[in-house]
Amino acid sequence: MKKKLAVLLALVLVAVFSVSLAENTDRLSQIKERGYITIATEGDWAPYTYHDESNALVGYDVEIGQAIAEYLGVEARFNEAPWDSILAGVEAGRFDIACNGVSYTPERAEKYNFSTPYLYTPSVLVVKDDNEQIKTVDDLKGKKTANTISSIYAGIAEEYGAEVAGVDTLADTIQQVIQGRVDATINAKVSIEDYLKEHPDSPIKIVQYLDGDINVFPVQKNESTDTLLAAVNEALQAMRDDGRLAELSMKYFDADLTNP
Repeated sequence: MKKKLAVLLALVLVAVFSVSLAENTDRLSQIKERGYITIATEGDWAPYTYHDESNALVGYDVEIGQAIAEYLGVEARFNEAPWDSILAGVEAGRFDIACNGVSYTPERAEKYNFSTPYLYTPSVLVVKDDNEQIKTVDDLKGKKTANTISSIYAGIAEEYGAEVAGVDTLADTIQQVIQGRVDATINAKVSIEDYLKEHPDSPIKIVQYLDGDINVFPVQKNESTDTLLAAVNEALQAMRDDGRLAELSMKYFDADLTNP
């Protein structure tokens, strides 16, 4: 009987020790052990992340995400989700990282750990082509804009006194402006220019260029992601050193936007 109790106790101690090890394993170790990294992305925000004519997921952030996975020696598994679910999923630990043109803000830095900057992109103020009332963001007071709720662009619009109507995609945003359901939108210059390249007859216009955004990759904010973040930064530096970061920027943005 004593022997059985000793064996049982030993098994319990092994189980507890194993659980303890699992809890203390950092995120990078977990990723390498399972063989893939979970990457959150919208899949509907060109040229960062979108589907091509064959419906394959492509884009600047998609290719960088794949390169990061390759650097880590694992598979890249992309999880497409609405914008509002992406950062919440990273914060909750459902996603290892988000590759979706996320802009750095001090407020976000309180909730997430960020990689080193990898892209610097200006924003633009966009209105319908016959709108002569809005020339700058100072004219947004009392007006209505379309933006993804919780985005940096929604924050800018609200800062200047606009009411923000929530949308899910850039296409939805543009349609709201064209249909007159909102007065304007603030968005990434590269995304608007990409849209106009694909829709040259779209009745919208850029009326103001704003300060640039600093794009970073967010991970969960705790000590378990320290080694993951360091590895991501190493991957980005390797891509910067060998020119791939700039090459991808030229491919998707027709300009090298990888430096301030």
